[in-house]
Amino acid sequence: MIVLVMGVSGAGKTTVGARLARELGWAFVDADDLHPAANIEKMRAGKPLDEQDRAPWIAALSARVAQLLDQGSDAVIACSALKAAHRARLLVDPARMRVVHLTGDPALIAARLSARRDHFMPPGLLPTQLAALEPPEDAVRVDIGRTPGEITAAIRRAIGL
Repeated sequence: MIVLVMGVSGAGKTTVGARLARELGWAFVDADDLHPAANIEKMRAGKPLDEQDRAPWIAALSARVAQLLDQGSDAVIACSALKAAHRARLLVDPARMRVVHLTGDPALIAARLSARRDHFMPPGLLPTQLAALEPPEDAVRVDIGRTPGEITAAIRRAIGL
């Protein structure tokens, strides 16, 4: 099984996804690691990505998902996956995948982004992410106003892991 942990930047995808993978003994993939260098620099400069920027990133992540499924590997993937079209490309085999949407108060997310150091995503881009977000209808929704342990426990209960 592959669990796709999605949400806007600052929602806790990496923290929660890595913890969930560790608890389950599964592989963890942070989609940020698959961004082309030009995307990282564009975001670092405070410019939002457009669909042309996102296309090679989503393609690389989709290929990684297919590889994991072909290998029969269980994994947790942290990815913003803001748009329905992105998720459609990433859900290579919906029967073996689940989507978890980390959601919460934008003020809390903004505070988290402001407190982060050494990350390419500046807080000023949060409004563009919130505007681009197309919330999934069929995902497990988890509020981020809890501790990472409580969030991973809620995910595990919801998915039956």
